[in-house]
Amino acid sequence: MSGDFLTQMAQSSGARVHAAKQALSQAALAERARETAAPPPLRLDASGFDLVAELKLRSPAAGPLAAGGARLAERVSAYARGGAAAVSVLTEPERFEGSLAHLTAAAAALAPQHVPAMRKDFLVDPYQVLEARVAGAGGVLVILRMLAREQIDALIDCAAAHGLFVLLEAFDAQDLDLMHGIIAAHGPRCTLLAGLNCRDLTTLQVVPQRLEQLAALLPGTVPRVAESGVASAADAHRVAAAGYQLALVGSALMQGTDPEALARSLLGAGRAALAAA
Repeated sequence: MSGDFLTQMAQSSGARVHAAKQALSQAALAERARETAAPPPLRLDASGFDLVAELKLRSPAAGPLAAGGARLAERVSAYARGGAAAVSVLTEPERFEGSLAHLTAAAAALAPQHVPAMRKDFLVDPYQVLEARVAGAGGVLVILRMLAREQIDALIDCAAAHGLFVLLEAFDAQDLDLMHGIIAAHGPRCTLLAGLNCRDLTTLQVVPQRLEQLAALLPGTVPRVAESGVASAADAHRVAAAGYQLALVGSALMQGTDPEALARSLLGAGRAALAAA
């Protein structure tokens, strides 16, 4: 995801917002959000290590990960049975083949298991936070690299007002420096997670060692999330030992034949690392 890629995604996201606002005003959407039943809260395990399992049909780097949206509810339910604390759902349509309909279906399937869904997209406007809330989500992703500070603040303020948690995503030390100030400003009013994505923004390749290299720069006041680079029990053990409280895992779970078993394996390995420390 190069800088140009993020710029393109931000522009595409803005166009989607503009079109959506023509169909339904922000005031009307906010009213729907207030009338929508509260999502399950994010609950983290006392062991100190949890999993955010991801639903995505396609990756720009890896290509197709699953065919169509069939059995979507079955897959996210398997994630929940495997112990996932939350399920990230890609809703970007052009490069990831996602949709808000996927988020709605996932949130409905997860609600009986008391697991929140999180909207993962290239959010640029609070309107999209409201869309997530109406779809049943309990959280949203905010990518620091592609947003001005006032946009970040507006997204977090909207999430806080509607009871959603926010996963802040960083890619490098500069992003992490910005993250510290954001958490200091918003932490008391909103549930925040500090995420580090180890994907190289120029080559699109995952660089797993960045998770260890930059771990000390992550804020210590909120849960830390290792994003990308976790595909096996050994990976989960490694990031837990490096100080991460959660791992966000997408491609490995989407491509695996038994996502419930893989989720359990990842959690077991991460928790074993902490127990042995």
